[in-house]
Amino acid sequence: MSAPARDAAIDASEHTCPRCGERREADQEYCLECGLRLPEVGGTVTSLRRRWLHRFGWYPGDWVWAALLALAVAAAGAAAAIVVSRDGSAAGGTTVVLTTSFPVRAPAARQERTAAVPTTAQDPTTGIDPVQTAPATSGPPGRTVWPGGFDGWTIVLISYPSAEGPERPRATARRAANAGLPEVGVLDSSKFASLHPGYAVVFSGVYSSRADAEAALTSVRASGFGGGYVREISA
Repeated sequence: MSAPARDAAIDASEHTCPRCGERREADQEYCLECGLRLPEVGGTVTSLRRRWLHRFGWYPGDWVWAALLALAVAAAGAAAAIVVSRDGSAAGGTTVVLTTSFPVRAPAARQERTAAVPTTAQDPTTGIDPVQTAPATSGPPGRTVWPGGFDGWTIVLISYPSAEGPERPRATARRAANAGLPEVGVLDSSKFASLHPGYAVVFSGVYSSRADAEAALTSVRASGFGGGYVREISA
């Protein structure tokens, strides 16, 4: 990723809401558009966030620092266990082994859908794939179309104001699909009653229940979309 793109990512992390993309002030605690409690702009975490974005061009979310700290503690515990084990063996005494376990959630099974050809053409003004009257459709990476008439759940990766044009949401959708996320596409929020109008919403997954969507949320955030959240999609 180029230096200008990384600088743009840093600017977006500090001046927009990670959920809906609405502009924010530095001292603003909550997003005025979607109500999300906004990450702090200032302090040690912000400095670490800038360094991460400057190096990699993407950011998994502030939760990553707690995860890295836990990993460091686990590694230190493992190292201590090895030392204690060796010392105990050398002295002929009792060997003490320290273990650390982490819960592992099995990936939720996804319902297979039959692909179909879209019944309408792409919107020439926004570049967003339209809602179809056919079953769910999978096309090129990042171009999944939400099935027409289907009320379900998805994971919103990030939202962009529609007035900014289609290029940024398309690029984000391609990046998400290339990262291995399932059923990635872009929704025109103005066409869905459950969404705030005026946004291009990059989503991943078409789920029949909230539980299925939440089961996939951890892997979505681990793929570089720390602001991802579960949202109901209904006409």
